Amino acid sequence: MGNERECFGFRVKMGEYEVEISGTREEVLRTVEDLPSLMVNVQKAFETVKPKTVATLTIKKEAPKEEIGAPAQKYPKIVHTDNCGDAILRVLETDWGKWRPRTMDELKEALKANGLDFSGRVLAGVLMGLVKQGKVRRWKTDAGHVYILAEKETLA
Repeated sequence: MGNERECFGFRVKMGEYEVEISGTREEVLRTVEDLPSLMVNVQKAFETVKPKTVATLTIKKEAPKEEIGAPAQKYPKIVHTDNCGDAILRVLETDWGKWRPRTMDELKEALKANGLDFSGRVLAGVLMGLVKQGKVRRWKTDAGHVYILAEKETLA
């Protein structure tokens, strides 16, 4: 009977968080049996501790003056880079990129106007990577998928 009162502990680490269960051996073992349902609750509790991010889109309401009524589309000039992801972000950071969401063809032409000729396959792969990283937002329209820069804000 003396063993029941001894302190017994069990520690679990999930990612960067750690939970320790202690009590009598019997209490801890009973709690461990409930561990699957407990871990769901523990994980939910830790999610409230994580900083949350919210994506906001910035779309200018007016077209840049050079685009209104212009017969030929003008593309923005960007600082040269051989990195496709950097080039896409630079184009989307311009007034041209923020004015409205752009199709992959428009982005390809804007990059080509800056002397950057990435294949459609490379461009599509890099765009998906930027979407997964949360740097670019994508959605489907009648004209196909469109892309726009995503701005992040941290909530307190």
